[in-house]
Amino acid sequence: MPTDIEIARSVELKPIVEVAAKVGIPEDALHLHGKHIAKLDDRFIASLPKKDGARLVLVTAINPTPAGEGKTTTTVGLGDALNRIGKKAVVCLREPSLGPVFGVKGGAAGGGYAQVLPMEQINLHFTGDFHAITSANNLLAALVDNSLYWGNPLNIDPRRIVFRRVIDMNDRTLRQIISGVGAPANGYTREAGFDITVASEIMAIFCLANDLKDLEERLGRIVVAYTPDRKPITAKDVDAEGALSVLLRDALRPNLVQSIEGTPAFIHGGPFANIAHGCNSVIATKTGLALADWTVTEAGFGADLGAEKFLDIKCRKSGLSPDAVVIVATIRALKMHGGVAKSELTSENVPALEAGLANLGRHIENMKGFGLPVVVAINHFVSDTDAEVETLKRRVKADFGVDAVVCKHWAEGGAGAEELARTLVDLVEREKASFEFLYGDDLPLLEKVETIAKRLYRADKVTASAAVKKQLKDWEAAGYGSFPVCMAKTQSSFSADPTAIGAPTGHTLPIREVRLSAGAGFIVVICGEVMTMPGLPKVPASVNMRLLDDGVIDGIA
Repeated sequence: MPTDIEIARSVELKPIVEVAAKVGIPEDALHLHGKHIAKLDDRFIASLPKKDGARLVLVTAINPTPAGEGKTTTTVGLGDALNRIGKKAVVCLREPSLGPVFGVKGGAAGGGYAQVLPMEQINLHFTGDFHAITSANNLLAALVDNSLYWGNPLNIDPRRIVFRRVIDMNDRTLRQIISGVGAPANGYTREAGFDITVASEIMAIFCLANDLKDLEERLGRIVVAYTPDRKPITAKDVDAEGALSVLLRDALRPNLVQSIEGTPAFIHGGPFANIAHGCNSVIATKTGLALADWTVTEAGFGADLGAEKFLDIKCRKSGLSPDAVVIVATIRALKMHGGVAKSELTSENVPALEAGLANLGRHIENMKGFGLPVVVAINHFVSDTDAEVETLKRRVKADFGVDAVVCKHWAEGGAGAEELARTLVDLVEREKASFEFLYGDDLPLLEKVETIAKRLYRADKVTASAAVKKQLKDWEAAGYGSFPVCMAKTQSSFSADPTAIGAPTGHTLPIREVRLSAGAGFIVVICGEVMTMPGLPKVPASVNMRLLDDGVIDGIA
């Protein structure tokens, strides 16, 4: 079987103007980035009427394992399959971060015959959106330090600067730094640090903004520092919001590309789901809904992270409401959740599969708890045996009351996901969603965290220091109590312990730190050892990347 990159290079791409025309986008509404990538004009987007009856499908997954789940691949394959069965469909995805591209994960454009193209450009610099977000973030950080340097007219307390710089790369040595060394010419010497770009509040704002005006207003509300008497200082106070909006103007236009089969794909924004809210931009999703009958989108990592934040943050802020949820699982990954080592996954092991079903089952129960119809997509691997497949389908139906459909889109493209598409359409037509949030706006912040921990993670309790509890109370008193919470925890487990596979219960969720994202409109709750600046693995994916003699990029998977 050819590799992902070999398959991608074998495809003759359609001109992007032809792909756009499939969903009624005229050529003069496109800002072209070559023949196969375009951005949509914001005036065209603003002119689109709301499309009655448009369906929104959320693709999520079980807790990820080293065996792989294939959520993006399934999203693309499902979009292709819906078009194959006569539905007008688009897909909406996040942009890949350079951190995982050069780190552990590699590329994030799908796989096999269910990819979005051009793969190399999407995985690398694409249209420069992440560079614009990085620059905007770091301009704001520079303006804060500049105000401090030039007489400190805002009375900034150097010990209480809370806005961090970012870079779109995994670099653990930047997590905590000392800046301004060589003062006074180089500014105040103080403790500082970097996050990865996808954890930036500006990334979150970018993905939640409805338009340029909303973007600028949200940027102005970012709390960057405090005075000695704890008065907040915002981006607006340092006159930053105008310049930040200038940097982000072009980036805010959604990117349009295509799948191997020519399905239009909007790829825009990319907050991580384990440390941010894990969804593509509201603008892209709403544009998809205005142009197509079916919009298939994904949320990062497992449903305990990406899907929960999609529902409790993105939908709450945007008014979006999904019609159904597709939960992606592989037999390989479920066997890992059942205790099998990665090296033994190719051997049939029905008891381990049945043990690992507890993880899938909890995600099904959680998504149903939001009032949403659910279907399970079994992303097929050649090592899956008939006994394992039949056991999984039977147990999912008997134990959890939902259908599990075998999908072979990696090997067969949209044709391999047609059964999933038909099952999904039938489910949506048969079972109307009754979507509701997990918690209300008026619930105290700590109780919102406890609700997620106890109802979704099945924790017994949440622990937090006195300082964290006081900070949450202070934010409530300052008017931020209605904000939803954005949980930052390991993606590998329902708990804060990445080694606790399956469906652990009775555990404790430890809150390490909380951060206010006033512009985005949520509170970030950092749990356990999760990092907002990842590190590279011992053997990063970058070691396999190189340019060949003809200038072709090799090694992006």
